[in-house]
Amino acid sequence: MKTFAPLLFVLAIASAYGFWYQNSRGRINSRRAAKSKSGESLSVDLLGSELGSRATLVQFSSAFCSPCRATRALLTDVVADLSDVAHIEIDAESHLELVRKLDIRSTPTTLILDGRGVEVGRAVGAPKRDDVIKALSVIG
Repeated sequence: MKTFAPLLFVLAIASAYGFWYQNSRGRINSRRAAKSKSGESLSVDLLGSELGSRATLVQFSSAFCSPCRATRALLTDVVADLSDVAHIEIDAESHLELVRKLDIRSTPTTLILDGRGVEVGRAVGAPKRDDVIKALSVIG
């Protein structure tokens, strides 16, 4: 029985980490965005596209990422009916300096910017439709 104790301990720790990791993916975190960027504004020059007048969803993705394709479809669908919200997709591999500057650690990562270009939310992983809509309603 003593030989199984370390195995059970490692299994419990790994399971707890797995549940936490799975639960945190896709959740929009506004607290982290406020702490990490301290109100720095992202400009049209930096992003390469026009910002929305109310909000902008900036998606960092990579070519062989299937959750990135699902996120692109979701965000495109969400902003289709909103004339004051823009969706910008940025290839992370082609913009490594921007990825480092914004502390993007995995794809897909979606930044939610207000009308001034200030990050107000961030979702690591594929966000859920209800969370995106809720984050946009808080901005407007």
